[in-house]
Amino acid sequence: MNTRLVYSTEHGRICPGCGQPVAACACRKSAASPPAGSGVVRVSRERSGRGGKTVTVVRGLALPEAELQALGKRLRSACGSGGTVKDGTLEIQGDHRERVLALLQQSGHKAKAAGG
Repeated sequence: MNTRLVYSTEHGRICPGCGQPVAACACRKSAASPPAGSGVVRVSRERSGRGGKTVTVVRGLALPEAELQALGKRLRSACGSGGTVKDGTLEIQGDHRERVLALLQQSGHKAKAAGG
């Protein structure tokens, strides 16, 4: 039988991730902080493992998840294509490296092209 404590009369609600009271939850504090980056955003093109389709990949953005999603939406609409946010990286369908570089630099990010 797999049982988990979800409420304690002494502490209130219990976090399912770390098992601590929600007020002292350790997993929310670590998820709320933005990922550490080197300060340089790298924009590259990739085709490997994507069925021959070219994808523009943006790595190194030290932004929280909500801001990363919003930036991804702005970049996708500016490029007129689809894409996603996976594991802290932005993926935009198609070869839009120069356009994405210009947009990131306009918005104040220190961006540079990576790869060949």
